[in-house]
Amino acid sequence: MGEMDFTNPVYYTNRESSWLSFNARVLSEARDKSLPLFERLKFLSITSSNLDEFFMIRVASLKDMVHAGYTKKDIAGMTASEQLTQITAEAHDLVNLQYSTYNRSILPALKQVGMTLITAHEDLKKDEAQFVDQYFEENVYPVLTPMAMDSSRPFPLIRNKTLNIGALIRKKEGKTKTEFATVQVPSVLPRIVVLPEKEPGKKKVILLEEVIERNIGKLFLNYDVVCAHPYRIMRNADLTIDEDEAADLLKEIQKQLKKRQWGEVIRLEIEDKMDSKLLKILKKEFDIKEEGIFKINGPLDLTFLMKMYGLPGYEQYKYKPYIPQPVPDMMDGGDIFSQIRKGDILLHHPYMTFDPVVDFVRQAAKDPDVLAIKQTLYRVSGNSPIIAALAHAAENGKQVSVLVELKARFDEENNIVWAKMLEKAGCHVIYGLVGLKTHSKITLVVRREEDGIRRYVHLGTGNYNDSTAKLYTDCGILTCSEPIGEDATAVFNMLSGYSEPKRWNRLVVAPIWLRNKFIRLIQRETQNAREGKPAHIIAKMNSLCDQNIIATLYEASAAGVKIELIVRGICCLKVGIPGVSENITVRSIVGNFLEHSRIFYFLNNGMEEIYMGSADWMPRNLDKRVEILFPVECERLKKEVFHILKIQLEDNVKAHILQPDNRYVKQDKRGKVLLDSQNYFCKEAVERAKVPRDPVKNRIFIPAEPIDEE
Repeated sequence: MGEMDFTNPVYYTNRESSWLSFNARVLSEARDKSLPLFERLKFLSITSSNLDEFFMIRVASLKDMVHAGYTKKDIAGMTASEQLTQITAEAHDLVNLQYSTYNRSILPALKQVGMTLITAHEDLKKDEAQFVDQYFEENVYPVLTPMAMDSSRPFPLIRNKTLNIGALIRKKEGKTKTEFATVQVPSVLPRIVVLPEKEPGKKKVILLEEVIERNIGKLFLNYDVVCAHPYRIMRNADLTIDEDEAADLLKEIQKQLKKRQWGEVIRLEIEDKMDSKLLKILKKEFDIKEEGIFKINGPLDLTFLMKMYGLPGYEQYKYKPYIPQPVPDMMDGGDIFSQIRKGDILLHHPYMTFDPVVDFVRQAAKDPDVLAIKQTLYRVSGNSPIIAALAHAAENGKQVSVLVELKARFDEENNIVWAKMLEKAGCHVIYGLVGLKTHSKITLVVRREEDGIRRYVHLGTGNYNDSTAKLYTDCGILTCSEPIGEDATAVFNMLSGYSEPKRWNRLVVAPIWLRNKFIRLIQRETQNAREGKPAHIIAKMNSLCDQNIIATLYEASAAGVKIELIVRGICCLKVGIPGVSENITVRSIVGNFLEHSRIFYFLNNGMEEIYMGSADWMPRNLDKRVEILFPVECERLKKEVFHILKIQLEDNVKAHILQPDNRYVKQDKRGKVLLDSQNYFCKEAVERAKVPRDPVKNRIFIPAEPIDEE
């Protein structure tokens, strides 16, 4: 028998199709009647915004490939045009399921709890109609810009993702031919219009586009409105920047952002009962084929449901908000540096608070003994305390270097603003490396102490974003380990000055040698299995689509390695293929928090190794980004991280299990003790926060230095 070819395309799932399957898992949460009703609204809204991004980026890049005549096949053996055909059909199915969920399940359920959404303005009662018309006159009419198209006025430019109402109008005098007109539904006004309450606990709402549609005749006074229907377009928003040619990356990105509004139309969403003549005009003007048109039975753009979620008065139909708990290892007080000196500290967000990460930078900014702060920023929050602390540190005369990643997709504008602000405060701002995104999460604080210079480091799996840290599950470590401190310095020297050290101690950095490291770690387990030793891999990440990694996992599975994967999103690996992947299981956890941490466990013949990091197993993370993988070295923390993995592997409530036929199914819960891993960690964090830690039992005890009086 010849050697197995583990790269055979039949062993792989197409990446885009796998992503649509992930979005279907998010939608299944919206369809799950055991969830509180308003949480279901939230999941339905998320599927809608996810799909928007998918079209603007993924479908757009496939279209670019087709236009460019690119014929190379993907890992599943499909050309770009074959992929487009397949995912367009799957996207249509998904949208149909979205709207059947909305119409058949969500709307009736809302009505039951006293919330009625008026789906058509024709259904308004007389007094309601009066209110709506007055609301239009006072609040909406002054903001609108109606635009008509005729021989002197070309078809107006329609911005990406905006909701518009297209109309056919005809002059009142002379009854001439119809003309096209359009008006944008203003995004500056609330999309949900709440009608005056007639009886307590009964709320009626109507959407802004219905209010405009009802009054559209007032915008074209000399015309009759033949018909009016909402439509929405999605454009290609993938930025194409030749960095070698871009003399000033900041300016180039600003220029490209403007272009994002006017890229090729990828998708047109219309009301399913749209007039055929009106549709014909839109089709021609946007140059879009039938398969790119989505005929929708319901309101376009379901992201308004997130706003609905925020309406007051429905708290009993939502999960109680979870409050992140104190970090057990940091409950005995003292400044953050003395706490880190006692031993490495594990952070597990959002179960534990993100405050220590913010405090780490804040205290460093104020501390007279701190000489330098260096940090990488990929996505930060709107009003970031970390940014404020870095600016404060620079004003205090400290050496502050910040790498701001300008190419963080859809956060580019935000990051440009931060970068300029930090520069003004006196920080040294680096704009990443040419051709590479800096996606690593690292902060280095250099401090002068009695026994010399000491380096403190924070390493994490998620962004330095205090807002998303309450919604995303992530892990991080605070350490003052000397080898890691040396590596952290080397990372920043590499980012600012392109200098690579002769050797690295503990950190593994992409794109230099992270891929090889993962391959070697998997192969070591393979070798152990061949020698009859126990071999086990557990890996948790957001996406898995790297062919080289998957083929190496297949080889390991064929050798008898037990492989348990926890992959939230895209997974191009197939399970249950005889002789290839029989020893591999894949589960995806979709819950109230977005699973975001990356953790990798290798049994290593009983000498267990655990790593965490910023990288998924995707070509872009391994080859085109600066990523950091860091080891968990403290035995106590290793046990804690393994515990996180173990609980996730036991989840039988929120976990979807990948089947050999590529479907994901939830486990049969009959007769089982239910375990929702996210819920479990919330309860555990609350319990642990009640019990003060005994430093003698839990870690090497070093008496804390007396805190200097300010």
